[in-house]
Amino acid sequence: MMKYIIAIDEGTTSTRAVLYDLEGKRSVLQKSSQIKQIYPNPSYVEENANEIYAETLSSLVEMIESADSVSDIVGIGITNQRETIVAWDKATGKPLYNAIVWQCRRTAEYMKNLEAEYGSFIRNRTGLVMDAYFSASKIKWLMDNVDGLREKAERGEVCFGTIDSFLAFKLTGGKAFVTDVTNASRTMLLDINTLDYDDELLRIFGIPKKCLPRVIDCDERIGEFEYAGVKIPVCGMAGDQQAALIGQCCFAPGDSKITYGTGLFMLYNIGYKPIISQNGLITTVGYRIGGKTTYAFEGSVFNAGSSVQWLRDGLGLFRHSKDSEELALSVKDNGGVYLVPAFTGLGAPYWNSEARGMICGLTRATTKAHITRATLEAMAYSARDLSEVMSAESGTPLSIIKCDGGASANDFLMGFQAEILGVPIDRPTEKESTALGAAYLCAIGLKECDFKDIPSFRATEKIFKPTGDQKYERYYGEWKKAVKRCLYDE
Repeated sequence: MMKYIIAIDEGTTSTRAVLYDLEGKRSVLQKSSQIKQIYPNPSYVEENANEIYAETLSSLVEMIESADSVSDIVGIGITNQRETIVAWDKATGKPLYNAIVWQCRRTAEYMKNLEAEYGSFIRNRTGLVMDAYFSASKIKWLMDNVDGLREKAERGEVCFGTIDSFLAFKLTGGKAFVTDVTNASRTMLLDINTLDYDDELLRIFGIPKKCLPRVIDCDERIGEFEYAGVKIPVCGMAGDQQAALIGQCCFAPGDSKITYGTGLFMLYNIGYKPIISQNGLITTVGYRIGGKTTYAFEGSVFNAGSSVQWLRDGLGLFRHSKDSEELALSVKDNGGVYLVPAFTGLGAPYWNSEARGMICGLTRATTKAHITRATLEAMAYSARDLSEVMSAESGTPLSIIKCDGGASANDFLMGFQAEILGVPIDRPTEKESTALGAAYLCAIGLKECDFKDIPSFRATEKIFKPTGDQKYERYYGEWKKAVKRCLYDE
C-alpha cells in the first residue's frame, strides 16, 4: 500500500495542493490555481474568501483522486499566507466580507496613531512592529466598517481567523475552530512569551476573545476531511514562512532561509527564547513541535515576486516570469538603474508605510532589460539589508543561506544574491519548501516519521558561491542611495 500526504499551500496569489510520497520522500504531483486580488482603492488589497476555499478544495480533490485509493492518503497538512484575515459566520461558515490581505494598507494611519501610546508595550508583548501588516487592526476595521458585524461579534456569532483557521474550519465541516501558534503570533494579539491571547491587547483593539480560534501546536491533529466516505486526518499547520523554515530544516540556532514568493521573507532561527529586536526585525514563533517552541527573527520585504509580476502584467515587458532571467542576462549590468519595489510600502528594516516604488538612474540608453535586471537585483539588495541587521542582533555572522520559492529557480538571481550577501546560497532539490514543511508537520503529527529524521530528507541541488568581487559592494552602496531617495519626505 502506498502512503501519501497532501500539503495544502494557500498563498497570496495562488493556491495549490501537493501530493507527497512518504516512502520515496518526494513530491509526485501538484495542482495550482490563481487567486484574484481585488483593489477597492490603491491602498486596499482583498481576496474573495469563497474563491480561496473553492480553489483549495478543487486542488485537494484532484490530488486525492490521483491516488490509487482514497485510503492511500494518510493525512492533509496546511500552510498559508499569513496575517490575511477572514470574518465568517460561525453557524454557516459563510464569509461576511472579503479577506483582507496582509499587503493591505487601509489601517496604516490607525496604527501610526496608536504607536505613540502603545508602540513599546505592543512590541515587547508580541515581538511585532507597529504596522498595518498584522491582523489585529484588520479585524478592528471589519468590526468598525461592516454593517452589523460588531453586534454579531459581541454575541459570539462571528469567527475571525487567518487563512489556516478558515480552511481548517471549512475542511472539517465547522468542527475545528483553531489556529496554529505561528499564525497566531502574527495577529498582534498573542503574547510571544505565554503563547496565549493577551487581555490587554484584546482591549486595545476591541476584539472579543470568544471570536478567536483556539491556539494549537504546529504538529497537532486538527480534525478530519471526509471524501467518498473516507475520513482523512487533517494534521499539521504553520504559516508559509515558518513552514519553509521547517522544509529547509533550519532547526539549529543560526540556521536561516530566504523564501522568494509574492514577498521576500528571511527567517533566522534564534532558539528557545524570544529576543526582541531593536532594529526593525520581527520576533516570531518559528514552530512549536512536541510541545517545544523555537523562535526566529524575521525580515519581511513586501514585494519580490509581485514586482516581476508587475513587469509582466503591468508593463508587458515579457510574457512569462521565467523570461526575466534571459532578459536580465542580455545586458552586462543594470546600466545604473535601481528599482525600489515599495508598491505597498517598505517592510523590514525600514517599516515605512508611506514609501512608494521608484525607479532611478534612467537614461536614453535604458532598456526593458535594464529595468528587468534592476527588479531582480532589488531582491538581492533587500536580503542584504535584512542579513546585516540579523547578524548584528544575533552576534553571529551568516555562513550560508538556504533559498526556496519560485524565484529561487532563477540562476542569475541566486548567483547575484550570493555576491551581494557574500555567503554561499544553498538551493534544495525540492524548491517548494513551504508545502514540504506542511507535509513534514503532518507526518510528524501522525507519527509517520520522527522529527529528528527530517534533516536526512533534504537534498541540495546547487550551491552558488560568491567571488568576492568588490564591484558588488559598489552596487549595494548605490542601492542604499536609491532607498534613501525613496524614504525622503520633504
